[in-house]
Amino acid sequence: MTVDAHHHLWDIDVRDQPWITGPEMEPLRRDFRPTDLAQAVRGTSVDTTVLVQTVADPEETPEMLVLADSVNCIGAVVGWVDLTARGVREQLGALLSHPAGRWLKGIRHPVEFEADPEWLSRPDVLRGLAAVEDAGLVFDLLVRPEQLPAAIKAVGEFPQLTFVLDHCGKPPVGGDLRRWESLVRRLAEHPNVLCKLSGLVTEAAERPPDAATLRPCVEMVLDAFGPSRLMFGSDWPVCELAAPYREVLRLASELVGGLSQRERMAIFDGTARQAYEL
Repeated sequence: MTVDAHHHLWDIDVRDQPWITGPEMEPLRRDFRPTDLAQAVRGTSVDTTVLVQTVADPEETPEMLVLADSVNCIGAVVGWVDLTARGVREQLGALLSHPAGRWLKGIRHPVEFEADPEWLSRPDVLRGLAAVEDAGLVFDLLVRPEQLPAAIKAVGEFPQLTFVLDHCGKPPVGGDLRRWESLVRRLAEHPNVLCKLSGLVTEAAERPPDAATLRPCVEMVLDAFGPSRLMFGSDWPVCELAAPYREVLRLASELVGGLSQRERMAIFDGTARQAYEL
């Protein structure tokens, strides 16, 4: 079976998604609900998913916990708290004590939208990451390449905290990968960092991208992290901007097709199950 370690759900009538801007993103400006997810995964090998936050809103995470409690395939939630808040530990405690708090397995902040490239290495953010570690949760890293140096510093401060690099660190797919590769390799030197094989289709200028376009990025993270520290994620419904769910899954399968069965099972199942306690 397959774990989709990264997808989203939202209801525009309940909460705006301010990151959906411009005509290119307009196809996403509609509701994506559990019924849409069920339709997307129908007929695939996906049986378990990880629901990931989309906005820095304290009300979103409790709603996702309730969804996880009622939608069979959702096995974990990666939510949001204000890492810079003095009361971050209390925020985490409230989420974990929520009636559906058992589904909370990780925290993410949309660092890619922070103007300060050093945001992750700020003292107040590091204090928040310490609270995430003490809560026994994972931290998902959503960063652009220029923010990777700060991510490397933060990871070095918390060797016991599991970090998961979303979308392979958003490489310039089809462009000059040298700077991105150098930084991701430095990040991968830390054994407490995992990487999601996700989000690459929307980083490519060519849409829909083919396997040849994505292969240099995939081969690099395979070499840097190894299959046992990689996990598949669809990034649905954002992936729909470039390719439908089935095509994203097919491309990922093709790109790791040369690995052993055991290695493929790690990427499509085992790594995510261990990281998010599925």
